[in-house]
Amino acid sequence: MRKQALVIGSGPSGLMAADRLSAAGISVTIAEAKPSAGRKFLMAGKSGLNLTKDETFETFQQAYWGRQSLLTPILGTFQSKDVTAWADGLGAETFVGSTKRVFPKVMKASPLLRSWLARLSDQGVTLRTRWRWAGGDGRTFAFETPEGTQELCPDVTILALGGASWPRLGSDGAWTAWFAGQKIPLAPFTPCNVAVRIDWSSHMSTQFGKPLKSVTFLTNARRVRGEAVISAKGLEGSGIYEITRDLRQNKDLKIDLLPDWSLNKIITALNKPKGKDSQSTFWRKALKLGPEKQSLLHEFARPLPKDAEELAKLIKNLPVLHEGLRPIEEAISTGGGVSFDALDETLMIKSMPGVFCVGEMLDWEAPTGGYLISAALATGRWAGTKAIEYLQHQTH
Repeated sequence: MRKQALVIGSGPSGLMAADRLSAAGISVTIAEAKPSAGRKFLMAGKSGLNLTKDETFETFQQAYWGRQSLLTPILGTFQSKDVTAWADGLGAETFVGSTKRVFPKVMKASPLLRSWLARLSDQGVTLRTRWRWAGGDGRTFAFETPEGTQELCPDVTILALGGASWPRLGSDGAWTAWFAGQKIPLAPFTPCNVAVRIDWSSHMSTQFGKPLKSVTFLTNARRVRGEAVISAKGLEGSGIYEITRDLRQNKDLKIDLLPDWSLNKIITALNKPKGKDSQSTFWRKALKLGPEKQSLLHEFARPLPKDAEELAKLIKNLPVLHEGLRPIEEAISTGGGVSFDALDETLMIKSMPGVFCVGEMLDWEAPTGGYLISAALATGRWAGTKAIEYLQHQTH
């Protein structure tokens, strides 16, 4: 009799697991609570679907936090070049951007997702939408569906339930109640890749939506060169996302507004005659300090010192007064979830043979830049492959 596999969740990790299983001739059913598949994947592609990053594996794997010793070999089996080849194989026609990020040429997720779902359908995968997981005993899984309660009893199960970010798209973390009831170790969810909350004074409203470029963010642990956007919520963007983990542990944040200038160079420029120029015009001409950077100086350091050396020190080390990170519901991704201590090296739950966990529901985190989708794909592929091996072992 043909083996039966169940995948709960239709994000990239779940779809990748289903792809591996169905390609091996296993009958696969995907259960998705929402009316359509891959909703968060589609949202990620709205601003350009960043699939991976074209860099050496040694550099790539350093972007991940958590149980890196367990995650690294999984990432190693599906590296950035493999992600690119996979996407190209689905007709995505990828390209490498100036920051080494890899995108489909159309910059959207929808064509790739349509092609992927078509391939899964050709491989016999059944997609059940509006099937919300309602629990079970780890062997039998119950679902609330438009046709009433349904139960499945598969030979293997892949749980691809997401984290707790973007709950309206399906990743609401509600599944943790069942895991807690089964006494499966969990780490608390934490926001990752999320804005820093700043309660701006009214004069900053003219800068909302403005990019903050060519700066370095300083935490107690690191210096990160990056960019951000000044928004009504605070500061957000790739440069901020890279340090959210640091800011959860210690709120200290400073900005070097002119990272390419030495302190002495700034002092020399500030000591030049100002002539008839206003202060803001002089700073713009002498320091190339745009209005957004000048506004931040006034926001966080008024009254500004008259002394050139003291002002230069502020420009190089501007303290940012903030209220911590924005809520987890606004995060692009989350840390926390199923502890790797609950899983064996195949990502199977130790206390539930044949049940595997993949994707963002696992306790790891990484910044944006292609790392999130890469790890989702890699863990889904790994668990799908190991589930096949598990089934083969069970038949012998």
